[in-house]
Amino acid sequence: MKTLTLADRLAAARNAQKAQLERARAIAESPEIVERRKAREALVAARNARIAERKAAEQARKEREAAELAALQAAEAAAREAALLAELEAEEARAAERAEREAAERAIRYAGFTAAEAEREAALAARRAARKAKKRKR
Repeated sequence: MKTLTLADRLAAARNAQKAQLERARAIAESPEIVERRKAREALVAARNARIAERKAAEQARKEREAAELAALQAAEAAAREAALLAELEAEEARAAERAEREAAERAIRYAGFTAAEAEREAALAARRAARKAKKRKR
């Protein structure tokens, strides 16, 4: 039996490595493996397409809900504004009616007074009304 030198062992290792690489390459390039790899890639692509479709549908749903919510809030704000405006107009109408009624009452009340007496009575009535208003604010 011949003892192998270092160069012989290195050459044998290199040849074994090349043979192993060729076997692996042959297996990787076999039609069956290539077909399986393509099928796997097709499955992955289909899965990714379904995921993207679901994400797009979810995004569209969120955008639609946001638009609906914005429209609803705008409608509510418009309704509140209209109600507030109507309330202010009603209050102004009540105030005008009250002023007319008070003016009529003053005209009746001060019909027999002189101008100075009527002015003094009107000032007293104005002070009373101010005190009343101040009381209401508290």
